[in-house]
Amino acid sequence: MKKFYVTTAIDYVNARPHIGHAFEKIIADALARWHKKKREKVFFLTGTDENAQKNEEAAKEVGIPTQKFVDENSKVFKELCKKLHIEYDRFIRTTEKEHKKIAQEIFKKVYDKGEIYKGKYAGLYCIGCESFITEKDLVDGKCPEHNRTPNLISEDAYFFRLSKYQKELIKFVENYIVPNSRKNEILARLKNEELRDLCVSRTNLNWGIDSPIDKNFKIYVWFDALLNYYSGANGNWPADLHIIGKGINWFHSVIWPAILISAGIELPKKLLVHGYLNIKGQKMSKSLGNVIDPIELVGKYGSDVVRYSLLRNSVFEDSDYSEDILINRNNNELADKLGNLVSRVSNLIEKNGVEKCEVKLLKTLDEKNIDKLMSNYELDKALNDIFSFIDVCNEFVQKNKLWESKDKKKLYEIKESILKISELLWAFIPESSEKITKVFSAKQIKKSEILFAKIELEKKPKTNKEEKPEGIMTIKEVNFSDWEKLDLRVAQIKKVEEIDGADKLYKLELDVGKEIGKRTICAGIKPYYKKDDLKGKKIIYFSNLTPRKMKGIESQGMLLAASTEEHKKVVLISPEKDIELGSRIG
Repeated sequence: MKKFYVTTAIDYVNARPHIGHAFEKIIADALARWHKKKREKVFFLTGTDENAQKNEEAAKEVGIPTQKFVDENSKVFKELCKKLHIEYDRFIRTTEKEHKKIAQEIFKKVYDKGEIYKGKYAGLYCIGCESFITEKDLVDGKCPEHNRTPNLISEDAYFFRLSKYQKELIKFVENYIVPNSRKNEILARLKNEELRDLCVSRTNLNWGIDSPIDKNFKIYVWFDALLNYYSGANGNWPADLHIIGKGINWFHSVIWPAILISAGIELPKKLLVHGYLNIKGQKMSKSLGNVIDPIELVGKYGSDVVRYSLLRNSVFEDSDYSEDILINRNNNELADKLGNLVSRVSNLIEKNGVEKCEVKLLKTLDEKNIDKLMSNYELDKALNDIFSFIDVCNEFVQKNKLWESKDKKKLYEIKESILKISELLWAFIPESSEKITKVFSAKQIKKSEILFAKIELEKKPKTNKEEKPEGIMTIKEVNFSDWEKLDLRVAQIKKVEEIDGADKLYKLELDVGKEIGKRTICAGIKPYYKKDDLKGKKIIYFSNLTPRKMKGIESQGMLLAASTEEHKKVVLISPEKDIELGSRIG
């Protein structure tokens, strides 16, 4: 039997899980379930990273012992898995005795080989990353990942001879990382920067795994944490797939394989690096107050709605996510397409029965392509193919007017097609899939319960009814009490495209600097500007507005303009040319 061993990153327990944690676990669970469907021997590992300095700091803040703190918070991550129907095989905690023992054994093995040596470390350390960083990694003097100033430390330390493996790592990474964009980032660094030895110890700490070679030191948390994939493998090593977020790519692509090579352990096969979930174009942050709690979300909308709405996001690229997006996915896809099909057909079969026949309808489903997409980790595209077939099935009901014809053979065709849909969807929305299978595999089919109830969007306050071009926000619309809530940034128009069937709209691709990156918006400025006049122009961009569909394109914000009362003239507000892209306006 073919083996499939998949892991997620293990999560720090200094705070409650956020929607990004849920996203990664759901990706892993969907892939694990898909391989189970293919009759493979699946082992799925997830867990919590508990030896981090930030966990000790968080425990001090609430005034409880660190071990008790991590014990309680680890339970919340287990609860998240249960709520989302994450079927892991092992939930590892790095405070477990077995993991500590293996971490110390491997550390000692690498030391005995002469590849860990004593020296002195002087430099910057980000507690948020639990990582040593350099000046060139900083943005405005802060760690870009955590927006905090790193600590300057100087201490005796033990170092791992990471530099020894530079050439070997370049060769390994070529076939290790997916997607290519993330692979190329690592290769560029490995080929153009001299790899430095890695500090693998910390001193003056009470929390962490004791170094087996010097009682005055703890093992650096990233050395210990990465070993969880090996210590928790239950005889299934090597891993077939590690799944991680882009922020920890370097640790998993360079440091992790180097440790394994040094320790004489077989290397893992693939690393899937996924993008981040953004909230209105911004990275989630506790300081911005835009973190979404997935446990609360499941309580409001149910596990499958949350799973589906997340898996519809791009695996490889950053994606916007919000409750509004979840509600639209539920209403327009789960309820209107899948739920409606299941309800109508089960009702018709209950009344009329079925007659066995050849299922020609299934020939329109390209199951091999769906499997190929799953093998390429393109889960969003696989879901798109499945829902395209759901559309075909709904059209089949309409075209054949099954509510009038009561054709038992055609009802049999649609029944078998729904069972196939249910089988394919088990990896994505298991709870609903099992309900559908139960209804349509019964000897006496009865009308299904409502699988996905419509969710009402919150009513938004009426805006000024004065007509204005689409895609432009004027100062007149913004109350000064709300002004501080808006995030205005300097952006540059990099590309201008026509939109089919749009007389007033352009599709604009913007560069909003390092922090926000690239954005796409639709703007109703076609009557006022030629394409050549716009390319390269700097503008003011509203970065934290809810995205909305315009002519089938997701517009990720708006631009700032001045206009006459009748909108006979519209002028873009342009900042000075030498101001840096991404600069905040306010």
